[in-house]
Amino acid sequence: MAVTELYNIDNEKVGEVELNDHLFCQEVNQHILHDVVRMQRANRRSGNACTKTRVEVQGTSAKPFKQKGTGRARAGSRRSPLWRGGGVTFGPKPRDYSYLLPKKVRKLGLKMALSARFSENNLMVLDTFKMDEIKTKSFAAVMDKLELGNALIVIPGHDEMLEKSSSNIYGIKVLSTEGLNVYDILLHKKLVLLQSSLEQLEERLQS
Repeated sequence: MAVTELYNIDNEKVGEVELNDHLFCQEVNQHILHDVVRMQRANRRSGNACTKTRVEVQGTSAKPFKQKGTGRARAGSRRSPLWRGGGVTFGPKPRDYSYLLPKKVRKLGLKMALSARFSENNLMVLDTFKMDEIKTKSFAAVMDKLELGNALIVIPGHDEMLEKSSSNIYGIKVLSTEGLNVYDILLHKKLVLLQSSLEQLEERLQS
């Protein structure tokens, strides 16, 4: 098994921790990572762009002028796409951009993202990370000690103190193991895992 150093929030080495080779020693395939990130970004698209057709646009249904004798082109409605304020032809309508890759591919992509951060020496494991109050200044002080400027911090579960304290710090994101994903791992330069998070990740990605 691979081994990495274990730190406390004062950036002091307090031991070592073994990493599961199945999670952190995968051969990285850029194509799979690209496919998973593309899927995630597509699933996050709102797809709510909407234009009105000539049926939906507001306006009279009366013929604007008589058919012949005016010297103008024939017109049957002010709501025609040819007229200012008329409907839009073939314009966008609300749609769903989401799609899913096979579950095995999504799991493999997550393992590869974890392996990429470990191989780059951009993985840090902390023994614990607790805060007594919601305070951005205190959280920022810990980040300074750990020398983290752009990092994803993975915690075992919901922690209001950590999540709210970090919300105003640019480049830092706190995420639970349940919500850990390829896009957020690759978006942040450093990956920080709590020791308890490692056990949950092994359970989630064991197959």
